[in-house]
Order: sequence, then structure tokens, then C-alpha cells
Amino acid sequence: MKAVVIRTFGHPDGLEVVDVPVPDPAPRQVRIAVEAIGVGGVDAVIRRGTLAGYGFRPGHLLGSEVAGRVTEVGEGVDAAWTGRRVWAFTGLSGGYAEYAVASAAEVLPLPRALTGADAVTLGGSGVVAHFALERARLAPGEAVLIRGAAGSIGITAVQLAVRRGAGAVAVTTSSAERGARLEKLGATHVLSRSGEGGPDTPAGFDVVIDVVGGPQLPAFLDRLNSNGRYVAVGVVGGQPPADFGTRLMDAFRRSLSFSTFSSDTVPGPDRRAVRSNQFTDAASGDLRTVVHAVLPLDQAASAHHAMDAGEVFGRVVLVP
Repeated sequence: MKAVVIRTFGHPDGLEVVDVPVPDPAPRQVRIAVEAIGVGGVDAVIRRGTLAGYGFRPGHLLGSEVAGRVTEVGEGVDAAWTGRRVWAFTGLSGGYAEYAVASAAEVLPLPRALTGADAVTLGGSGVVAHFALERARLAPGEAVLIRGAAGSIGITAVQLAVRRGAGAVAVTTSSAERGARLEKLGATHVLSRSGEGGPDTPAGFDVVIDVVGGPQLPAFLDRLNSNGRYVAVGVVGGQPPADFGTRLMDAFRRSLSFSTFSSDTVPGPDRRAVRSNQFTDAASGDLRTVVHAVLPLDQAASAHHAMDAGEVFGRVVLVP
């Protein structure tokens, strides 16, 4: 089967299309004939080599979420899964391929009205957005800033913050055109990437959800109101300065808090319940997904070029 691996870390051109054997499902796994593959920010971070310390090596097969149809089940898996359309989390590898395997515990049936592209746009990111807002304890009437809102996590977080009754939903993004699209999804204030906004922009925020990280993170910590909560859910802009915590200590009397969040720490049943509800909402149109582009699998490098250039609004989806 065709698959995309990292031949050399760094530039998107280090991705290579190769032929590899079709994987067999191990016990408690299923094999899926893939119809859609989500291209996520974590894929780009791995490909750049940012996470080299976690043991990624040349030849790594990228991809963490797919949608498709179950073709075979491993030992210990109910045979009734065979033939069902599903969304699946494959871990941190194995998704950029014509066939993928996943733990049966990380597989969810798809509503008939939900496309595979929409499923992989929402599946991973929607859970992150939901539980990040939970961790931040966003309350009705509070002001929230979503930093890096043009990606699939940010787009979902905007909509969920509106649902929670946020008093203001500010976003950072790279252009007025993107800002206008985010306003249609519920954003009330549009800021530049550096955090500059109009005269009506809130002076401070009760909650910041940050997908970006990077060297400017300390400046956004300074935007928190007293008792403000900052939740970092990604580092697509790179690691923050090593001493960023000094900003928290300098503001000691304002009782600020900072946390990281990974959906890996959420119990599986809780993730499944939220994801299932979100798929139902997306199928009915109550929750919007934004697919930036659908590209053939062998154009994975083009998808990563677009992400690195900051051109993607929503999510790029690959199809075998």
C-alpha cells in the first residue's frame, strides 16, 4: 500500500511516498480502509524535528486520525465492527496510508450524514477545544482569547466558547479576511498575531487558550485579568522562552495560573462521549467544521508547505 513517511526531518520536502505492507490488526485492534486523513499541527511539529527527544526516527509514518471503513478485526474485537464507517485515532503514527490500524478503544462509528473529511477535521481537535475550556473553567460572561484561532482547534473553541456564554470571544489571526470568517463563527473581537486589536478590545482576559506557544507567549500571559487562567494546548509556533514562568511570579499578587493540556490525560470514556456528541452536532449542522482543502495522499508535502506558510484556515485533509 502507499504511505507517507518522514525521510528527513525539517522541511516538508523531507516527506516521501513509499510502498509498505498492509498492516494486520493485532489483538484488540481493527484495520481500516482509509477514506480521509487529518493533517494536524502535531504532524508538522513531528516532521520539523521539534519532538526528536521523544524518539521519532527517519522512516516514521505520520498521521494520528483517519476515517474509513473497518475491513478486519483483531482477536478480542467484536466482528460486528467489520464494514462500519468509523473515525479512529491511530496514535502518533500510521495515519498517512491507504490502510491503518487502531485500537478498538479509539474507534468511533460515524453518523451517516458526516463525511470522512469533516470527521477528521473535528475528531481530534474538538475534544481538545472542549476539555481545554473545561480546564480553564470558562464561566458565562467571562472574556476569552483564543490564540491561533484559524486552525481546527481554534475554530471549534470559538464556537464552544460562544455556547458557554462567554462575554467576549477574542481571536488572534493573520489577516482581516480570516478574522471575518471567525466572526461568522462567533468571534467578537479580532486581534493581530501580536495581540493588537481595535479600541473596543478587552484590556484583559479571564481565559487564554493558546495553540501557538512560541516566543510571544509571555506577552499574552500579561493579558490575563486577576485570577486569569492560561491553557496551552499546542506549540505550533515553537517552544516558549525557558524563563516564561517568571512572568507568573512577577504577577504573584494577581493569582494567575498556567497549565498545559493534552487530551491524552482525559479518560477514554469521557473522550468518546464528547466526540460522539460533537459528531452528532456536526452532522446536524449545529457545530461547523472547516475543511481548507482535500488533497491526494501523495501531496502530503504540499499540505505541510501550506501549514508552514500559514495558509491553512481549518484543516487540510488527505485522501488515498
